[in-house]
Amino acid sequence: MSSGFIVAGTDTGIGKTVFSAALAGALGASYWKPVQAGLDGESDSETVQRLGGLPPEKILREAYRLKLPASPHIAAAREGKAIDAAGLTIPACEGPLIVEGAGGLLVPLSMQALQIDVFARWGWPVILCARTALGTINHTLLSLEALAKRRMRVHGVAFVGNAEEEAENTIREIGRVRRLGRLPFVDPLNAATLAKSFRENFCAADFV
Repeated sequence: MSSGFIVAGTDTGIGKTVFSAALAGALGASYWKPVQAGLDGESDSETVQRLGGLPPEKILREAYRLKLPASPHIAAAREGKAIDAAGLTIPACEGPLIVEGAGGLLVPLSMQALQIDVFARWGWPVILCARTALGTINHTLLSLEALAKRRMRVHGVAFVGNAEEEAENTIREIGRVRRLGRLPFVDPLNAATLAKSFRENFCAADFV
């Protein structure tokens, strides 16, 4: 039976793939992105393998690979496909597994199923990634409210970006959630610099 974390985001393009790479690398975990929407350039799985310094066998193949960078239900429809949300199950693997969602929590996989409801069915603890840019308090508290409504386990919030102490503390206190740490922007960004930044800003024991 696999065990690990679901890495979800408050929005798209906030850095959860880079965080997933750092976490998978730190834990020596496998990685799985159930739905990849957008195949121009490097996929999220390829990014995680490269930045996490993971061997190919640690990257599990996506259940759906869709060309259009859009909401999964739209991207699937453009290709004449339908995502079977009820058929999505976490694959078995040795050791911990990091599962990364697509975009925000309430992204539709179909007109009948939201991504968050698939996560709720799985029952795994969620790490919520939140950028520290303007608007993050609203986006993060709304995401935490959606998770609480479904009685999901929230392992904590991982911030991404420049330090915004007041915003981070506001989310922690009002959301009653653990602040796991903050991954700053890393430049240059590669496996070595990302691993160093993760070690400096997060405690590996928090993820065991």
